Amino acid sequence: MENSKLSNKIRVVINRKKLECCEQKHLQFYRGYASAVSQTLRKPSFQRFLDWIIKLERIEKADVTDIQVRVFPFEKENGNPVAGRCNSNAGVILLFPKRRSFLKKKLQNNQKENVHYYLKSRAMAAMIHELLHIKYKSNEGKVRQLTKKYFGIFSWHQNFDSKSANAPQRPLLAL
Repeated sequence: MENSKLSNKIRVVINRKKLECCEQKHLQFYRGYASAVSQTLRKPSFQRFLDWIIKLERIEKADVTDIQVRVFPFEKENGNPVAGRCNSNAGVILLFPKRRSFLKKKLQNNQKENVHYYLKSRAMAAMIHELLHIKYKSNEGKVRQLTKKYFGIFSWHQNFDSKSANAPQRPLLAL
């Protein structure tokens, strides 16, 4: 069961078609976003938490073959953004960023640190959600319930650890 680490399966992937029509400043923003998400998902504390979920849920690490942090956002046909997707048969997890315009609006009403926290939280929750789809395939209700439970546990422990250690919070990325 102790196959290769999940962190070794995380990679940043860029869609070449979208790359061709993307402005340089947008490309720079999305590359920074993807890099920050990748770093967040690789953090040892989060990796240990994912290992705990994997053991608790009896998910085989070998069933996760690839974790792709996509550089550009993805939307469904109805226009709704997607945080992640999972092809459980192939063991591929895809994670997508929010649109730059959404984050600019969010920055107008919130402090930068709050937006950074939101981005990190969204990435970790999406990772937990898609990892659970490896086991529960298309049982969206069960996956949502467990995602809420597990992300709540992780958040509580992170808040407790940072308060007890008085560790300063570092921003995720510059917008």
